[in-house]
Amino acid sequence: MSDMERKIIVETSARHIHLTEEHVEALFGIGKTLTVRNELSQPGQFASLERVDLVGPKNTIKNVMILGPARKATQVEISLTDARNLGINPPVRESGDIKGSIGIKLVGPAGEVVLEEGVIIAKRHAHLTPEVAQQWGVENSETVLLKVKTDRGLIFDEVVVRVSPNFSPAVHIDTDEANAAGCSGEVFGTIIKK
Repeated sequence: MSDMERKIIVETSARHIHLTEEHVEALFGIGKTLTVRNELSQPGQFASLERVDLVGPKNTIKNVMILGPARKATQVEISLTDARNLGINPPVRESGDIKGSIGIKLVGPAGEVVLEEGVIIAKRHAHLTPEVAQQWGVENSETVLLKVKTDRGLIFDEVVVRVSPNFSPAVHIDTDEANAAGCSGEVFGTIIKK
């Protein structure tokens, strides 16, 4: 298969938070659940109307988006630029790998939550269905290259392939990465096997 046949949409994943049900109630009030603002490209995932502030030792970032539905562990995903602004140094990790990461304070309209861990800079990754992964000859947890064709075209290394029947094919990069590649509007990239 040629690399050109592995074309995939590239989405910018801005800073966001995944909360447990317990933390939703602590931040927004007893009995409160997340309110769907809009559906995301990954089935069952949504951006909520609710927002919280991230309070670091150096600065605060206000009105950070919360993605739903609620999860088993609270996780904060930010860019390296955000981390420097907040005065923290989180690890680069795959989503869900928060053990031993760093914490931060979350402030909502009804209360605060101080996390001991949970803040990461998410590794860039490709969501693929098993069918697409098989067609493209890639496997879950494999790392590939991503060639983004824009006015500031760029090839990203270490893109982690994540395979699940619950996914819709898309690559997620953070705002720093998207800005470096000049991504704006609908952008497509090409997966290249190493």
